[in-house]
Parts: sequence; C-alpha cells; structure tokens
Amino acid sequence: MSRRVNVIGVGMTKFTKPGASPEYYEMAAEAGRLALQDAGIAYQQIESAYTGYVYGDSCSGHRAVYELGLTGIPVFNVNSNCSTGSSALYLARQAVAGGLAECVLVVGFEKMGKGALGNKFDDRAPPMGPQVEMMVDVQGMNGSPPAAQMFGGAGREYRWLHGTKKETFAQIAVKARQHASRNPYALFGQVLSLEEVLASEEVFDPLTRFQCCPPTCGAGAAVLCSDDFAKKHGIKNPVYIAAQAMATDFASSIDEKSMIKMIGYDMTKDAARQVYEDAGIGPADVDVVELHDCFTANELLTYEGLGLCPEGGAEKFIWDADNTYGGKVVTNPSGGLLSKGHPLGATGLAQCTELVWQLRGTADKRQVEGARTALQHNLGLGGSCVVTMYRRD
Repeated sequence: MSRRVNVIGVGMTKFTKPGASPEYYEMAAEAGRLALQDAGIAYQQIESAYTGYVYGDSCSGHRAVYELGLTGIPVFNVNSNCSTGSSALYLARQAVAGGLAECVLVVGFEKMGKGALGNKFDDRAPPMGPQVEMMVDVQGMNGSPPAAQMFGGAGREYRWLHGTKKETFAQIAVKARQHASRNPYALFGQVLSLEEVLASEEVFDPLTRFQCCPPTCGAGAAVLCSDDFAKKHGIKNPVYIAAQAMATDFASSIDEKSMIKMIGYDMTKDAARQVYEDAGIGPADVDVVELHDCFTANELLTYEGLGLCPEGGAEKFIWDADNTYGGKVVTNPSGGLLSKGHPLGATGLAQCTELVWQLRGTADKRQVEGARTALQHNLGLGGSCVVTMYRRD
C-alpha cells in the first residue's frame, strides 16, 4: 500500500521573455531555494532531486541543483516536452509513495529562445512524435507553426462538430488575461478585450496570436515528503497529492485521423478518469483547476476531457462564465500558459505552485474562496498527459 505524499514547499520565479532571464541554473536555484524556505528545511535533508527541462544539455539538472549544494544525492533528468515538469513530479511522488525516500525535491526550468515554438524549421523546437506526420496528412502545411496547426486544427474540427463560434475560443484568452492581471509572476498582465484578441494576427484558424502561448523563461520547484517526515518537522495539515495518473497515446491518437484525438484528448480523459477513481471524488467536487492552455483550443477541449462540462457543452460553459470566479470551477487563476507563460520544463511545477497556494489560501488577489480540492492537467505531445489531484483537509 502506497503512502500519502505531501507538498510541503513550493516556489517559482517570475516568468520572463526570452533574452531577459538569468541563466537556467540561476533560475532553477532560485525556485529551489524558495521551495526549501517555504518547507522550512535545508537542502541537506533532501534525499533525491528530480529535474525537468527540454532545452538543455545532458545533466543540466545536475548543474541546476549543484547551485543548492553538493551532497551526493541521486539527481534525475527528465525531458517529456511540455509535460516535463509534471513528469518529474510524477516520478518524485512515486519515490515517496513507494517508501524509497522521505523527502525529495522537484525542479523544472527552461531558458527558451525567441520563437522557439514558432518556426517549423527551428532545430530547437522539440520533436513531437508521429502526431506531426499525421498532422501533415490531415491538414497540410501552410507555413504556420506545427503546434499551432495541430491545436488549431483540433479547434477547427470541434467547430465542424458543434458549430462553435470563433469568438468562443477568443473569450478564453480574455479570461486568461483577466486572471493574469492579478498574478505578479505572470508574463502578460495587461487585460485584453474580445475585439483585441480577435483582431490580433491570425496564426491558424481559429487561433489568433493572443490565443497562443508565448516562449518563456522561468523555473518552479516543489518539496515532497511522507507523513512521517512532515510530523517529525512539525508540519501540520499540509497540502497532499490525493491522486495522480499519467497516460500516453492510444491507437486512437493516430488511427482515427482526428485532430482532437491527436492532440491528447483521449490521454486527458483517461488520466482524469483514473484520478477521479483513485481520489474517490468527481469533477463536480473540484474548486480550482490549472490546465494546459497552450492554445485556447486546447483549454476548450480540456474542459470536456476533464469532465468539467459535458461533451459538446464547452461553449455554454465559457459564455456562462463557469470557468472563472463566481462560476462552477475557476480555471487557470494564474493566467495559464496563455498569459503566465510556458517555459516548458517549468510549467508543471508552476501549476503545482499555484494550486498549493490556492489550497493554503495564500493566493492573494486571485484566491479562490474556500478552495480545498484542486486539479492539475499538464500535456505534452509525443505524447503524455499527467493529471494530479491536490487536497487540503
């Protein structure tokens, strides 16, 4: 029987534009120190470290945590495209749950270049597996970035199925900016009107520029521990991981020639199903969600994949404002990837940090009142999807 895993410390840097950040190991060390300080423990008490990044040399994770100390502990390097941070978190949780360690550190970081995800010929862009080949077969290349073609194509398929308005996708970006305006860690805090989102340059129908996440630099970190460790160090009523699941591609991701399936809908749905079953609660019990809104189309699809609304019901969910304060479940109070930014290796840890703050009641102006249950969704093409449920009793 696995042990409960607590999140006793979190920290993150302010996300910045490419060219304006410190070195990756400096950002990682800052996030790590903040998480350790938050946990109230020294680095010498960490038994192993799990690091995540996409753009970097082999063992960049070692270089990052060596800034915190040289203690001889195992250091693991994880790369799983956009789900990297949560994949590292998944491995760290397993170590504590399985009794292999009492206290571990997870650090995700990224120093991205300008346009790192914006040019299909950019050799810095991460590979995305067989989905790219299928995307070419289904949509054809028109000069738009491959990621935008895939997620935009999924949004287009959804419109064909349900008659969804373009304005519905754009409204998600409006909501993201409103939330980010309350978050001092976010890259973009300026609010946008629906008209401004729609008027921005078209990237791939139905997506405009303000509906696509920007390349970003930053870092996030978390300290995980067992109940025994928390008790020994006087940590009472911590946030804990109630359930977690990772799903990878099914045959449907390729064989069904569906852009919606190709970008991870079935992975999301299956990982969420496992988490709800393991946690013993359903989507109606979730108070706050940080989900992978790399493009507005993916946020819309993820509402349904996570069971936050019925299939085909996302448009009503959005216009009824059930995805924001005063609605059914606040999604991406941080501003999400669209506005907070998306430093690939750091994103999963930044989501974790935001949700821990929410459950502690320390999220300041963006606090979701009475939040006790939080859901995290982090998706990477290649592909893998990690869904995590956090609770505080």
